[in-house]
Amino acid sequence: MRYEPHQHLIAPARGSQELWRLGAGITLMSALFLVMSMAYTALCRAYLPVAAWGHDGRGIEDASTPWGILANLYIFALLIVALWATLLLLHTRELRGLFGPRAPALRQFGRVLAALALLTALVIALPAPENLTPVPHLEWDTWLAFLIPALIGVTIQVGAEEIVFRGYLQSQLAARFSHPALWMGLPSAAFAMLHYAPDQMGDNAWLVVVWAGLFGLAAADLTARSGTLGPAIALHLVNNIGALLIVAPEGAFDGLALYTYPFGVADAGIIRTWMPVDLMVLLCSWLAARVALRA
Repeated sequence: MRYEPHQHLIAPARGSQELWRLGAGITLMSALFLVMSMAYTALCRAYLPVAAWGHDGRGIEDASTPWGILANLYIFALLIVALWATLLLLHTRELRGLFGPRAPALRQFGRVLAALALLTALVIALPAPENLTPVPHLEWDTWLAFLIPALIGVTIQVGAEEIVFRGYLQSQLAARFSHPALWMGLPSAAFAMLHYAPDQMGDNAWLVVVWAGLFGLAAADLTARSGTLGPAIALHLVNNIGALLIVAPEGAFDGLALYTYPFGVADAGIIRTWMPVDLMVLLCSWLAARVALRA
């Protein structure tokens, strides 16, 4: 495997690669994020407009209103702050060092973003069976009014997850262990388990976990091959823009979707039919990113 560029991300982790330090870092980051999230929730309750809660009062919990999904996206800024504090207190690292060298990161981000945007456009243009055909959801004027803050929010959410799982956890583990099964597998497994939501997804919860784990492995592989977070952020960004702002399953995290699928994430029959298609798109996205990187 061509993982020599990964040294750009591993080198800053050397000198603070002890497992106790990583464990303490995860604990501290989680605690800081939890405390700040409580304050953030209180501010949302006090200052968000009534429309944020929706007709059933679950607009923020289910991210089923425009304000609700923005609240769910912008909270990830607090995760970045928590990680920044953790790096200062427990590691000899700077937050910007988690991205890799700036110029290659931006160049790789642009190449992968362009390749995946083209792939996504081709996939969307393909005809779909009637029971999988998206239907209009949000009015165009509302969608456009929220588009800029929504794109900023998705970028914050994606960036936070990538710097935590691929930038921080992956590089710290790679500085301690040489085998990719550990430094790729463990962060991907943790990333996958954060997507376990049986209350929303019912019997599909573990299917989503498996998909998220494979997505994590794809992002980890691109990070190791490129030596920056640029490709992984592009992969994640295109996926989440498509899933949150373009077409979303009905009923959950569809608050800013222009279209929705005529089924929800808890619909076992449809989701199990759709999952192979989603996995094929993920595989094609990973391959397209590698072609764009020539890696």
